[in-house]
Amino acid sequence: MNQGEDQRGRNMQSGRGQTPGPKKGTQQRRPISREERMRRKRERLKRRRRIAIAILCGIVLLLILIIAGIVALVRHFAGGSDRSNDKNDQASDLTIEEQQPEENETKAETEPVSITISAAGDCTLGTDEYFDPSTSLNAYYDSNGPAYFFRNVKSIFEADDLTIVNMEGTLTEETTRQDKTYAFKGPAEYTQILTDGDVEAANLANNHSHDYGDKSYTDTIAALDAAGITNFGYDRTAVMDVNGVKVGLVGTYELAEGMGCEEEMISNIKAVEDQGAQIVIVSFHWGIERENYPTENQVNLAHSAIYNGADLVLGHHPHVLEGIEVYNGKNIVYSLGNFCFGGNSNPSDKDTMIFQQTFTVQNGELVEDNVTNIIPCSISSDSSYNNYQPTPLEGDEADRVKGRIEEYSSGF
Repeated sequence: MNQGEDQRGRNMQSGRGQTPGPKKGTQQRRPISREERMRRKRERLKRRRRIAIAILCGIVLLLILIIAGIVALVRHFAGGSDRSNDKNDQASDLTIEEQQPEENETKAETEPVSITISAAGDCTLGTDEYFDPSTSLNAYYDSNGPAYFFRNVKSIFEADDLTIVNMEGTLTEETTRQDKTYAFKGPAEYTQILTDGDVEAANLANNHSHDYGDKSYTDTIAALDAAGITNFGYDRTAVMDVNGVKVGLVGTYELAEGMGCEEEMISNIKAVEDQGAQIVIVSFHWGIERENYPTENQVNLAHSAIYNGADLVLGHHPHVLEGIEVYNGKNIVYSLGNFCFGGNSNPSDKDTMIFQQTFTVQNGELVEDNVTNIIPCSISSDSSYNNYQPTPLEGDEADRVKGRIEEYSSGF
């Protein structure tokens, strides 16, 4: 046996050269199925997604905290001046201080608004062509100018919010007179008497608005319009904005139709209400001249006006004072008498008044407060004749006129 064979023999004896078996303490691995490999892969992907989502949420939270910190710093140094303009803030995130401007705006919207309205009677700005020219209103206009006539009452009308009169006559150059006992006219420039006296509105529904024909009526409308004086009557209504309150004005002429004018009056009240009027004033030309107590028609029409939405009823035509009735909480002034009256140079009864009422509107609705004021006046500053200058009365004379009004009102 040579050396190589001897070596192989030793190797075989020692086990070297045999096929190796499994080592002691180890297990033989089983083959992994395809389904198992796919399951493990899905689990790894799920773990990675959860980790990615957690990281992303952390980043977003960090960004929110950073932005909130920046906003807080800006508001701190800006003193909160832009909080009311930050349209991106949610209402739930606003503090009490940040909500305060909105609360103030709400309070401003609901704040009550009060307006005072003055009413005066018949204003005839002109004369009858058959009157003595030297004692006529026209002569006083030529001598004293337009500001003369309302000089003694202007401070009252300046202090109110709206002054209404009855315009009894025409402002025209027409010469064809209607066949009637008295017909009144003056030139268009006489509107300055009203504007200088701080009168803003005039009723034209009366028995002297067409004294020189239909053209004299439209001329009067044109003159008043040009002067900026709101005018109304018959089928023409008006809605005025007075310090943010809408006031509807309706003028009704009773003398020709009696109760037959009721339907048009009701229709006109509804018309101004449809235009948004919050206060409705109905002005009536009615009654009997020189009578101090209203007729049945006056009472019925006044009650109907209030029943259908009027908040104040004003009357004229008798040329003397009549009483005041409170009906369903609303005032009816049955006759205001004359005021700046060019229709008579020396009437025996010169007593008149300015009737004032203060209306309050809150949340778009009229508040029932009925604040009134009666200012006794004379149509003249001279008791012996008519100088066409209405003047407030004082002392015993004021008490006397108030006593007359109370007497005429006692039966209501």
